Amino acid sequence: MIKDSIDRLIPAHGGFRKLRSFVVSLAVYDGTVIFCDRFVPRMSRTKDQMVQAARSGVQNIAEGSLGSAASRKIELKLTSIARASLGELIRDYEDYLCQNNLKIWHKDSSRVLKMRARLAGKLPPPAGSPDIETLKLSSRGDVFDEPLLAALHAMKTVAPEVSANVMLCMTHQASFLLARQLQRLEKDFLEQGGFTERMYRMRQASRKKGFREDVPVWPVKREESDRSDKSDWSDRSDF
Repeated sequence: MIKDSIDRLIPAHGGFRKLRSFVVSLAVYDGTVIFCDRFVPRMSRTKDQMVQAARSGVQNIAEGSLGSAASRKIELKLTSIARASLGELIRDYEDYLCQNNLKIWHKDSSRVLKMRARLAGKLPPPAGSPDIETLKLSSRGDVFDEPLLAALHAMKTVAPEVSANVMLCMTHQASFLLARQLQRLEKDFLEQGGFTERMYRMRQASRKKGFREDVPVWPVKREESDRSDKSDWSDRSDF
């Protein structure tokens, strides 16, 4: 990373599709659309707010990654906004459960721990689960891994309480990943600086590289033999 910042003015950027935070946030977006279509009234303002919060999480990760080409500050800001949007979405799912007399599963309960492990790919699919090729046909098979595809597939049929808690678990994971991403961005900024600092360093390096000791530095004194030149720099009081 540091070598990259020294050798190139425009650093590597825009690789958001490879970020786990982006992939999980995208699954949160798709899952929120499924949840709202099933359980939130069509004309409800809450539906629009939940979908937009989920979308904001995804879009700001992408925009921040692309914007990092010229501004670490923009990347930090937009990544932070993405996490804040997911925080808003978490509150919406908690409100839905409370307002409908449904349980918010405790984060340390056995079913939530299993769900978290399953989403992280640490547990195999349960018996009778659809095969991966079937799951790919119903969602973003080229983006999501099997655990995320299985979760989104289940969202289409499970009860409201299960569905909302699945989304809570998934959204918390996306938020956690973004928190770690922000820590890394902060570390990179402190070690490498921003775009303006990179421009200055590279400009200074370019000047040093182009300097030649055998070429005199301006201003240059006239040759003593040239009697027609009256502008002898050695006689100038300001030099």
